Amino acid sequence: MTKANVLDINGKKIKEMELPATLFEAPINVDLMHQAYVRQSTNARLGTHETKARGDVSGGGRKPWRQKGTGRARQGSIRAAQWVGGGKIHTPHMRSYTVKMPRKMRRAAVCSALSVKASENAIVLVDNFEMKDVKTKFLAQSVEKITGGQSALLVMAEKNSNENVFRSAENLDNVKVLPAKYLNIRDLLSFDQIIFDVRAIDVMESFLGKGKGA
Repeated sequence: MTKANVLDINGKKIKEMELPATLFEAPINVDLMHQAYVRQSTNARLGTHETKARGDVSGGGRKPWRQKGTGRARQGSIRAAQWVGGGKIHTPHMRSYTVKMPRKMRRAAVCSALSVKASENAIVLVDNFEMKDVKTKFLAQSVEKITGGQSALLVMAEKNSNENVFRSAENLDNVKVLPAKYLNIRDLLSFDQIIFDVRAIDVMESFLGKGKGA
């Protein structure tokens, strides 16, 4: 049975809460987490790099000089790579780096990462994390009280429920706010502490624990 402290927004303990076993007591599969992490990092690559090959540069409609009799090396086109302004050889071209991974495996990797964080006591629950105004300083102070100065991923039930929290974290380097449905392996493993708004647990359980959702 995994439990986590439930704090208020000022870091004071209110109670303890039992965490869903389907999310926080899942089998820990390091290889699966690594595969999901590499996939997400690879899919983040744009693949928009492009260079001009011999067929892409202008000019070269005829031979620069005749084949024999000049004493110079034979040349077929000024678009060849050895000419200034010619095409490039073996250089990168636009491509997709997308790697596919079954949804069931991706979700299992996220549950595995959640279980790792729970085993490290890096899971904290906050009862109704709400802000009436956009105040970056207040959010930074609140997270520092909760985590003791460590980097934190703050998971909210949804963005529309409290957009002020999302906007307040935009200029913070060690804090990221994420809707529960966008929870991913890369963010889970990139922060020291994971802070969940209590309402976010139900949202996660609806599509991770029961296998529903998009």
